[in-house]
Amino acid sequence: MHNTNWAILGCGSIAHKFAEDVLATEGAVLYAVGSRSQEKAENFRQHHNAQKAYGTYEALVKDPNVDIVYIATPHTFHKEVTLLCLAHKKAVLCEKPFAMNQEEVEEMIAFAKAENTFLMEALWTYFVPHYQFALQTAHSGELGAINSLKADFGIDVPKNPSHRLYNKNLGGGSLLDVGIYPLFAALTMLGIPETIEAKATLDTNGIDLNCDMELTYANQVKAHLFSAIDTQTDTTCRIELEKGTILINSRFHDPTNVTITKNGITETLDFPVSVHGYHYEIVHCQEMLAQGKTESDIMTFEKSLQLISLLDQVRKKIGLTYD
Repeated sequence: MHNTNWAILGCGSIAHKFAEDVLATEGAVLYAVGSRSQEKAENFRQHHNAQKAYGTYEALVKDPNVDIVYIATPHTFHKEVTLLCLAHKKAVLCEKPFAMNQEEVEEMIAFAKAENTFLMEALWTYFVPHYQFALQTAHSGELGAINSLKADFGIDVPKNPSHRLYNKNLGGGSLLDVGIYPLFAALTMLGIPETIEAKATLDTNGIDLNCDMELTYANQVKAHLFSAIDTQTDTTCRIELEKGTILINSRFHDPTNVTITKNGITETLDFPVSVHGYHYEIVHCQEMLAQGKTESDIMTFEKSLQLISLLDQVRKKIGLTYD
């Protein structure tokens, strides 16, 4: 079996976790890392024993041995770096959010299709076993129809203007960074809502410190969602159904366990992972490349477009804008 040479662009905390999972995945090779700083790239390379370190993104994408690039830069650079990779026929797994708005996502997808090159949004939760189990259970009908969904993702990050989450130029704020997960849960469990209401607390520079969302579906089914960077929350996802409850325990977007309540009986199922859990999407991307596909059959372009549309609609409701 052909090994897949992975390259990572960006050297932040998530890139380190992803690198550890690449190293633990069969058929995956941590081939290269790229940064705008040669020193950062070299330190990352040495730490994870990658083969190559590049001090520019351009140099990395010109390496003929790179099969696929994982983009772990701040949100505002996702479109630019994705287009650069695709222009050099490099398959791309781009961290969420895919881009800053629907227009950018549409441009990325159109370019991937034109270049006939694989592109996928790295929303890893979709691939982790506990979430797939919860999704299948909710949709199986064994617990009846969904009556409501409640999901939150709040972290308490000390206010620091230089921190990425508080920097508007880097796409800071709660919605795009952590609010995307509750929205993703509502989208995958319930689909497209009929209406969206939202309110937020905005910082002095205009980013959202927290965001409260309510999505309404047919038959008055509602999803209550919350995100924050100034408040720690349980970070759970609770689905109430006609005949029971599905509780995806903290932190619901990470590998965790799921508690099912039915007929007065409660059972918690564990889904242990070997490293962080990114290897599920890594394996999926490798399978897609091996099959010659240019689009994921799980995290499809349609799903990414639906998700960014929801994010755009919430941003409009709360008055959150980015240049």
